[in-house]
Amino acid sequence: MSEVNEVTEAPEDEPRAECVLCREPTEYPQSRPGITLCPRCEWQEAQRTACSG
Repeated sequence: MSEVNEVTEAPEDEPRAECVLCREPTEYPQSRPGITLCPRCEWQEAQRTACSG
C-alpha cells in the first residue's frame, strides 16, 4: 500500500492553481481537484472555523 501525500506541490512546468477566495496563485498545480486556497486564506479559514463554537 502506498502512502498518498495530500500536499503536492506543482512541478516547475505546470501552472499553479488560483486561490478560490483571493485569486492569488497557490502552491498547488491546476490539475489538483477540489478547492484550492493560498497559504494566507488557508490560515484565515482555519482561524475562522477554529473559533466558531
